Amino acid sequence: MIWNPQRECADRQQMQEMQGSALQAMIRRIYNHVPFYRNRLMALGIEPGDITSVEQLRLLPFTTKADLRDNYPFGLFTMPQSEVVRIHASSGTTGKPTVVGYSRADIELWAEVVARSLTMAGIHSGDTIQVAYGYGPFTGGLGLHYGAEKIGATVIPISTGNTKKQLQFMTDFRASVLACTPSYAAHLGESILKEGISPDEVRLRIGVFGAEPWTGEMRREIEKLLRIKAYDIYGLSEVIGPGVSMECECQCGNHVFEDHFIPEIIDPETLEVLHDGELGELVFTTVSKEAMPLLRYRTRDLTRLHRGKCDCGRTLVRMEKCLGRTDDMLIIRGVNVFPSQVESVLMEMDETTPHYQLIVRREHNLDTLEIRVEVDQQNWSDSIRELEGIRRRIDHNIRSLLGISATIRLVEPYSIARSEGKAQRIIDERTKNN
Repeated sequence: MIWNPQRECADRQQMQEMQGSALQAMIRRIYNHVPFYRNRLMALGIEPGDITSVEQLRLLPFTTKADLRDNYPFGLFTMPQSEVVRIHASSGTTGKPTVVGYSRADIELWAEVVARSLTMAGIHSGDTIQVAYGYGPFTGGLGLHYGAEKIGATVIPISTGNTKKQLQFMTDFRASVLACTPSYAAHLGESILKEGISPDEVRLRIGVFGAEPWTGEMRREIEKLLRIKAYDIYGLSEVIGPGVSMECECQCGNHVFEDHFIPEIIDPETLEVLHDGELGELVFTTVSKEAMPLLRYRTRDLTRLHRGKCDCGRTLVRMEKCLGRTDDMLIIRGVNVFPSQVESVLMEMDETTPHYQLIVRREHNLDTLEIRVEVDQQNWSDSIRELEGIRRRIDHNIRSLLGISATIRLVEPYSIARSEGKAQRIIDERTKNN
């Protein structure tokens, strides 16, 4: 089933015409109502009437997270606060939070793209969806909630935390769909085993996971633990929240809802637009949003775009699962290291759990990397010799993949803190020495 076949299956010319018309209206809106954008466009000698097609996007300026913080809280809104019906914000752990506003039409748009997303995964009105994303300023919980209600599904709005209550609701209310971060899904799967819950008591069939990078190996581990089919949903608060793109049943990339969010891939250093299939930074222009549309917003996520009709019938451009973020990339002795690369090595091993951390230090002006790896319950009881064998295999595989040495430290089961939201994979202690 396809939720909106007219748009999701439009040919390339139809899509570009839709995008071009929406882009023109968006440029007029931000030029007339947002001084920040008007000044940026005037500095380039661009007036609203100059932009007539989507091919001209590359002529327009970028927007960064720093721009959102510099205009905190309402400087990028196109309408008075009296017309804004919802405000979401990031956690603001690195300074001022980034604030996002929604008009009533924006909320409807959000519900529409999440409804499309859930339908892509085969979710329907007969399903019961346990939403274990956080509710509140974070967009995950309410985004999935409104989309699930739009398709007519039953929603369990349990939010994050209280794992025992999660498992009780999951079994008592016969949830068929779980929506949360992949790391928390893995934790719930482990907890089912730990609590001795019979597999027959768990009725889950589908998982909708996002908000943090996760590998194919992590997907397979979660599917094994929960006996489900796991799907990737992508989004970010600044663009709208979850529902920017989603995997279909073919699982060959996330379909981007490009009638609302026009994607580009750029070289993060030169800022040049790259061709389809080239790895670079993902950029979005939100042509349909009213309260706070963003022009060429730099997400910092690294991925590739692919066009062409999918076997599911949709023609929407597809983005590969994000390799990581440019601001999550570690440079260790001149080598680029992403947490997802380490995860792919660890998830190929049967003796380890999906929980790990990268600790970066600077010793004698040289960067060092320690990888803490949690061993599963069965293998932790092995002899010191057998544990050393596990450590050596990890060390060999990491060296082969990354080309650098790292200190591999095996730790006991459940010793790495579980996160109810995004997992903390990186602990960078280099700043403590500055």
